[in-house]
Amino acid sequence: MDAHFYSEGTLIAGTLAEVKDPVAAALVITGSGRLNRDSDARLGRRGPVVLRTGVTRQVAEALGAANVATLRYDKRGIGASGGDYLRAGLTENLADARAALRWLAARFPGLPLLTVGHSEGTWHAARLAAEEKLVAGTVLLGAPARTGEEIINWQIAALAPTLPRPVRLFIRLTGQDFVRTQHKRVALLKASKPDVIRVGGVRANARWWREFLGHDPVPDYARIAAPVLAITGGHDMQVPPDDVAAIGRLVLGPFDGHVLGDLSHLLRPDPDRKGPAGYRRALRQPVSAEVLALVTRWAAGILAA
Repeated sequence: MDAHFYSEGTLIAGTLAEVKDPVAAALVITGSGRLNRDSDARLGRRGPVVLRTGVTRQVAEALGAANVATLRYDKRGIGASGGDYLRAGLTENLADARAALRWLAARFPGLPLLTVGHSEGTWHAARLAAEEKLVAGTVLLGAPARTGEEIINWQIAALAPTLPRPVRLFIRLTGQDFVRTQHKRVALLKASKPDVIRVGGVRANARWWREFLGHDPVPDYARIAAPVLAITGGHDMQVPPDDVAAIGRLVLGPFDGHVLGDLSHLLRPDPDRKGPAGYRRALRQPVSAEVLALVTRWAAGILAA
């Protein structure tokens, strides 16, 4: 069913997936970018092409099969939600997640609550688990354990070798340097002042970038006393897989961590380490069944305990 709640005066829209005789309720939070409640992204502000990753939708469906009700929602300015995506920073995204959790708690009083995040959503899931006593456990899918700027530096180094051959050839012929160009763009965003600026001729959510680059999730992980499940693909090119172990060393509560085979950041197989260049082809497959099984088994285990 459709769900609506207010966050700092902005109407946020989402989907509440109710189940018969729920044993818990989970807030499922998307990653970065122009994502709707299902983690699908429209390429370009009004472009006709939609990248249907379906990560949060498929996780919610798996939890529903385990008798866990779920809430997922469109980001500000995306889908049916109000607000302006380009002017929303990491701060507003966290506020929306907190408002969603409190709406869910009011809807299911007395039920254990879980936070489930993917990518950027893991930062919000972790902050809520650290600060909100009503959170009984948190799931972190593709979670980094370093600052945003450190993540971007790691991504640039990891992605440079995966550029398609025609792109590498064009860069070589034009005398460009991919790594240097990307670092210059990051520096431009970091030094910016307005909420929105143009980078390479495209309007960018500069405020979000500044907050993202400066954010460090480590203090939040170190305050989580509830059970934590962390899963990252072994071939993730956007988050260092080694960060799963780092999270395990930081959290205070029971920890279950997994680095899974050749899975990408979108939790699909990526045996050739193509990264984002291979996402469209990879999305022909659903989210890894192993990931979904781990999430549902973990939830059943902590709820039973």
